[in-house]
Amino acid sequence: MAIPFSTTLHVRDACLCLHAQRAARALARRFDIALKPCGLTNGQFSLMMALNRPEPPPMAPVAALLAMDRTTLTAALKPLERRGLVAILPDPKDRRGRLLALTQDGILALAAALPIWRDTHAEVEAVLTSGDADGLRRDLQDMSR
Repeated sequence: MAIPFSTTLHVRDACLCLHAQRAARALARRFDIALKPCGLTNGQFSLMMALNRPEPPPMAPVAALLAMDRTTLTAALKPLERRGLVAILPDPKDRRGRLLALTQDGILALAAALPIWRDTHAEVEAVLTSGDADGLRRDLQDMSR
């Protein structure tokens, strides 16, 4: 049984998942381009920002914040660790656990990227036709829980 083309058009126009994926890809591309002079991708920036805490966090809360499993987080950390931007340390409270910390070079890289992120973020918010960036953030946060 064939699905009518009108159904395809309806799904194309109505599918929240499709629209969220397209918007996420466009945003990722925009931030990747903006952060390229710093040698970071938007994903690396977000990961490094998640590590910018008073105490090095364990892997699990970082993975949860970034909506990744631990295997994906480990893979994302490797290039940052090779570049000396992130250190993976043994957890003194649990030898099996690992703590994640920005190195001094990582802090410097993040500090260089932050003004670029701020400018790009302001540009993105300025083009929201609804003008309600806070409402969009709330909706996205609600969906990601």
